Amino acid sequence: MTEQPSNRGSRRVSTSDDIEVGTYLEIAQADRTTGSKPPVDDRMQTVVIMDFGSQYSRLIARRIRELNTYCEILPHDAGSEILETQDVIGIILSGGPNSVYESGAPMAPSWVYEAGVPLLGICYGMQLIAHQLGGTVEPGTQREYGHAVIHKDGQDNVLFEGLDTEVPVWMSHGDRIEELPPGFRAMAYSENSPIAVMGDDKGTCFGIQFHPEVAHTPQGVEILRNFISGVCKGSGDWTPANFVSDAIDRIKERVGEGKVICALSGGVDSTVVAALIHKAIGDRLTCIFVDNGLMRKGEADRVQNVFASQLGVNLVFVDGTERFLRALKGVSDPEIKRKTIGQEFIEIFEEVAADIGEVDYLAQGTLYPDVIESVSADSNASHKIKTHHNVGGLPEHMNLKLVEPLRYLFKDEVRQAGIELGLSSQSVNRQPFPGPGLAIRIMGDVNYEKLEILRNVDWIVIDEIKADGLYEKLWQSFAVLTNTQTVGVMGDQRTYQYVVAIRAVTSADAMTADWARLPYETLGRISSRIVNEVAEVNRVVLDITSKPPGTIEWE
Repeated sequence: MTEQPSNRGSRRVSTSDDIEVGTYLEIAQADRTTGSKPPVDDRMQTVVIMDFGSQYSRLIARRIRELNTYCEILPHDAGSEILETQDVIGIILSGGPNSVYESGAPMAPSWVYEAGVPLLGICYGMQLIAHQLGGTVEPGTQREYGHAVIHKDGQDNVLFEGLDTEVPVWMSHGDRIEELPPGFRAMAYSENSPIAVMGDDKGTCFGIQFHPEVAHTPQGVEILRNFISGVCKGSGDWTPANFVSDAIDRIKERVGEGKVICALSGGVDSTVVAALIHKAIGDRLTCIFVDNGLMRKGEADRVQNVFASQLGVNLVFVDGTERFLRALKGVSDPEIKRKTIGQEFIEIFEEVAADIGEVDYLAQGTLYPDVIESVSADSNASHKIKTHHNVGGLPEHMNLKLVEPLRYLFKDEVRQAGIELGLSSQSVNRQPFPGPGLAIRIMGDVNYEKLEILRNVDWIVIDEIKADGLYEKLWQSFAVLTNTQTVGVMGDQRTYQYVVAIRAVTSADAMTADWARLPYETLGRISSRIVNEVAEVNRVVLDITSKPPGTIEWE
């Protein structure tokens, strides 16, 4: 078990949980005797991460991508279809909160062991390999959480190639392996884990009791690199240049001679999408920029200038301010806000497409975190955090087919692709701005007066952040208009005005985030300017909540 303690008793692995050990070892030996995979077609080399509910599954994916290797997170009970569509070179079983011997604990499907590719189990994943292949897992006499040191047993171990004899790691488990499955040997131990690392005799299947993906395991990236390059024989060619080239080819294949309209917001994601598709199909792309009245001050003019003059794409501008505000009238629930805005967007796009004629595809800047947060990776254990406007907010009757070339990228990978495409630093390094716009930064119902208040406040926040050279150091920085009013004194007169909250976070991919420690001087100027320049606001507060437990946006 990983990531939480268990009070359950132990039991021997049952026959129904067993995988045919002989079959697994035979497949592994047949496919790996030469030390590399047989040649395949041009399918992408992929590492599959089977998610068993770990809080670190997304972080594993980040680390693999940083090693220039493509990976995808699949739910623990996913089918084997990915073996047909991608060149799967390795499979990682994530940690998880369960104990493998519990009734109903998630198991790895048999195809994972029968695929004939290297396998790495992390924490719960290690215990799962032992459990399903005939070993014994029991509650530990002493739980092991936090810093620990593992000691190599002195034998050759490709997973620890180049590492010291003693390796500091981060542990998080209450169970431990008492008996190895047939064909496996112990490779390292810690004070409380006699079997902290295990591997099979063929050098294709490994289990590690610690978390290599977290920063608290200093040499964790080296361990993952050894698995990807040394065991899986990964080529490490998941680079921005290769992604751009591959994405252009895939767009051409999917769209054919058809026409595409691109939902343009002016942010990094939609800008990169537009640039990619424009390179693929040229003038058969039409970008549609809808001013929904929910944007920041001056944003509509800036977007039109950048895309029409700098990128040279066909651009249709639609002023939908009144339409969106009418649809949002009286709506205060954030999920309904998102779905309402998404529906209005799609209806407008379909209307424009009808005017253009013969348009079949809608391009969107959906990213991997959007997909992960909107559609749980583990349908049995996780919960949807929110409906993303690019994922869960599309009406069922939509007539346009989607093109989402960034669907499996993290934000930093999108920025790298933008640089590869020749986009300006200003376009690539813009902070994320939500598709539903300021509507989800206004608590309660949305109207023109509140939007103007927030636009003016937001302008001050960004202006001061940029003035102090902090803009590109932050993931996001913005203001939230709360639904609260408080008493204040201005010019010896009593006021009763709005409270705004300042939100600034640091992050690598928005899956997790920490509140930014902004200088007091910066905060002081922001607060002073807001209460002096925006008459409807008399109080400024600072949000110092990390993600988790909070989200970056308030709604």
